[in-house]
Amino acid sequence: MSPVLRDKVAIITGAGRGLGKAFALRFADEGARLLLPDISLERAQATVKEIKARGGEATAMLTDISSEKDTEKMAEEVVRIYGRVDILLNNAALYYGVRRRAWDAWTVEDWDRMFEINVRGTYLCCKAVAPIMVKAGKGKIINIASDVFRVTGAFNLLAYACSKSAVYTLTQCLARALGPSGINVNSIGPGFTATEASLGQKGNVEAFEATIDAQCLKRREEPADLPGAAVFLASADSDFVTGQFIVVNGGSVLV
Repeated sequence: MSPVLRDKVAIITGAGRGLGKAFALRFADEGARLLLPDISLERAQATVKEIKARGGEATAMLTDISSEKDTEKMAEEVVRIYGRVDILLNNAALYYGVRRRAWDAWTVEDWDRMFEINVRGTYLCCKAVAPIMVKAGKGKIINIASDVFRVTGAFNLLAYACSKSAVYTLTQCLARALGPSGINVNSIGPGFTATEASLGQKGNVEAFEATIDAQCLKRREEPADLPGAAVFLASADSDFVTGQFIVVNGGSVLV
């Protein structure tokens, strides 16, 4: 069986670590050629090195997705290197180091930075890349949202939960706007996953226990649990799927 993304060109933001790295490795294994924009060029280059060691093709790029100038350069670069872009996976987000706190303990600076990256950044990446897809008459955009705004624990991650809820809404709006141009726009909602960011949170052991207790499937969610859904949404198998929110969390939220 041939790789399902053979010769496809994909941008995966925030692929230097965590879920982004898991997405990048799987997409490369499925034959995609990758541009990996990240706020840390060093981390992105490490992912590229790993992909090349496995026989894949990828290029790292220093990018702040909250900067319109940077996202425009990202779109220019993917065309310069590969001539086109078939898939945009908006994974980059502010979560690493975020501390759970009371709903009224978030500062204005915390709130604004969360939305600058998670919402404006996702929007700017879509805005920069969509014209290339519109010209081609096809494309796949996948936004990484979260199940956090659907679960009871969201109250102590309020700014993050609200930002991911906005990504969910952005996905549906863009599906309507870009559908006539042949572009599919969908989102994935991971649950509480054992990434570096989650494992570094204070009280993560108790948080994982509570999460697993609420799930239908009684084990911890791992980064490797997410790429399959992304590959499906990036492949021809999802050509008639758009505007959808696919929750991958072991059944703690049933939609």
